[in-house]
Order: sequence, then C-alpha cells, then structure tokens
Amino acid sequence: MPPSSPALHAVPDALTYLAGSWSVERELYDGGNTGSFTGRAEFRTDGADEAWLHAEEGVVEWGDAAWNAGRTLLMLPLPDGTAEVSFADGRPFHLLDLRRGRWTAVHQCAADRYEGTFTVLSPDEWHLRWAVCGPTKDQLLTSVYRRVPR
Repeated sequence: MPPSSPALHAVPDALTYLAGSWSVERELYDGGNTGSFTGRAEFRTDGADEAWLHAEEGVVEWGDAAWNAGRTLLMLPLPDGTAEVSFADGRPFHLLDLRRGRWTAVHQCAADRYEGTFTVLSPDEWHLRWAVCGPTKDQLLTSVYRRVPR
C-alpha cells in the first residue's frame, strides 16, 4: 500500500492565511551539493497600496561557510482570493492559488524552468518545494513554514 498523502487545508484567501510571521527551515540541493537556510518570513501589507510584501531573512549554511541571506517578493491580492507574485523589482514570478490547499506554479527563467509546489497542511504550517532544472541549474529547495505565535 503506498504511503498516504498529507491532508490538505483549503485556504479561501491566500494573503489572509499568510499574514504574519513564520519560521522557515529550507533544505538546499544544487548539483550534488547540499546546504540549508534557517530564518523567518513575514507577510504584511505594503502601506498605502494593495501590495503585500513577503520578506525572508536568515542564515544559509553551505559546507563550512555560513552567511546572512534574504529576499523580498511582492504580492498583489486578486478578488478571488489568489495573488500575483512578483520579484522585488516588479518582474512577474507566478500566480498563487491556495483555495484547494495545493498549488503548482511554473516560472520560466531564460532556459531554466522553476516549478514550485505549495502544500498547506494546517492553519499554522505549509510546505514549498521548488525544483529547478535546465541547462544552467539543477536545484531542489524544500521549505517548511510554521506560524510564529503572536
């Protein structure tokens, strides 16, 4: 009998669900080398307009080295509870739809293909798996997000 899949938690509005602070634990694989990222993510409105920010900060450990790392994404809510995700400079990244508890997003970056699978397990935990393949990349990034109590 095959292993059972985790139960999914449907989310009617992605940004309402994501709002707040989350711990992040990420495993990194790049062409046979491995590392990790440990940090925090915050999802919040961006002040005057409708845009939201997804800001991450933490520490990457790769071999014997460790360094601070971070990223910021922009998220624009859509009326149906989904969101358009863009890079910090405004370039489009992907759509995010968590209404069924799972979503697969695809982003083509030159000849490399990014495929992200978002899986919502509960009100306080979701997982993200980015598989990147192409002529210049062979990467797998698996992340676990857990809500930080207020």
